[in-house]
Amino acid sequence: MSRLPEPVELYGADYTRDPYPLYAELRARGPVHRVRFPSGVCAWLVTGYEAAHQALTDPRLGKHHSRGNAAWRARASIMPEPQHSQLQAHLLHQDPPRHTALRRLLTGTFAPSRVEALRPRFQERAEALLDGLPASGRTDLVETFAARFPFQVLAEVIGLPAEFAERFDRDWGKVVQPVGPTDPGRPAYEARLRGLQGYIAGLVAHKRRERGADLLSRLVAACDDGRIEPAELDSMIFQLLVAGQEPVTNQITTALVALLRHPRQLAELAARPELLPRAVEELLRYDSAFELTTWRFFAEDADLHGTRVPAGDSVIVSLCAANRDPRRFTDADRLDLDRSPNPHLAFGHGIHFCPGATLARIELQIALETLLRRLPGLRLAAPDDQLTWIPAVLARGVDRLPVAYGAGGDADGSAVGTASGSGCPFTAGRFADGAAAAC
Repeated sequence: MSRLPEPVELYGADYTRDPYPLYAELRARGPVHRVRFPSGVCAWLVTGYEAAHQALTDPRLGKHHSRGNAAWRARASIMPEPQHSQLQAHLLHQDPPRHTALRRLLTGTFAPSRVEALRPRFQERAEALLDGLPASGRTDLVETFAARFPFQVLAEVIGLPAEFAERFDRDWGKVVQPVGPTDPGRPAYEARLRGLQGYIAGLVAHKRRERGADLLSRLVAACDDGRIEPAELDSMIFQLLVAGQEPVTNQITTALVALLRHPRQLAELAARPELLPRAVEELLRYDSAFELTTWRFFAEDADLHGTRVPAGDSVIVSLCAANRDPRRFTDADRLDLDRSPNPHLAFGHGIHFCPGATLARIELQIALETLLRRLPGLRLAAPDDQLTWIPAVLARGVDRLPVAYGAGGDADGSAVGTASGSGCPFTAGRFADGAAAAC
């Protein structure tokens, strides 16, 4: 039996800050590489665009956790019971035909025509978040806007009651960052899981008493009439609440960081908002919050672009590496807001393409247009190398984004402002590490 290659480590401050040099090196060496994550789990990483595109539609690769082998389960599948069984039965971990049936329950809510019709309401929310800011000064755009706007939009789209929106603790988002059984942070991790599970149970009970025409009510009805199991109901609500808004928060930050690092493009976009649709696609390609997909598995030993992958080993696609492949994108490391065509993979591809992609695009368009219009002269208020990138395994974003704006703003970067009237429960110090992957 041939010896496995030494894994490449996908962690560390340099990698988290800028993974693209490593991705370029890996692409040059080949399409598939053995890698190690902070938990110690090893996986097979797919990098190039064509290889990624094919892997995302490869019928041999399944998502259900039962496909994972013992080595994978020992380090990667460590959410304790009963939460693992009750919160991990969502779309990300399902294969057809079950995946098809569950996804069908979501498609109407996230249909392009429906979310486009809600654009004026989303715009009102974006404006309200900035109404409390002075004409010039400094603020942390994560606290002020990026952590608030996507949650408010999601709550409206899925029918989350106001009292539950007020009670949601964004710290619960850290449950998608599993902590090993011997880690000192394990008790806090398990407490988050119990808190979130209790919140979901209360939400389900509320929707049973007060049915509406919203998505959450329809999911509860589907459970009550036997179309989905109770664990599938809880898991889908878990996925909506955790993966339905955190990726947009992260993508707003990666887009803003990219623009703040490219002042000419930022100024052009501020002056020409008609560029927004193409600009958003390019910002998604250039630095996507969906850095890596979640696990996929072969049911038996298989060849993946010339590399033998053992059954049950995890296969992960690097969407960010694929989106910077120079064989698919001319001058791939350049931010070109007018790039067209732009067949990026930021939302995945195939049957697991993110069902909320249209909503995310609308949110990004509204967020960027509103921020650039309402905060003229936007610039970083801290040195670029002091930005703290979230230590997420699968996602990219910054947990704080100090900026100055307006004629009176400076750039020494310490104090932050807050926006009034947001109705959002998120407060400083409660930002999650955040993680997500293509749906």
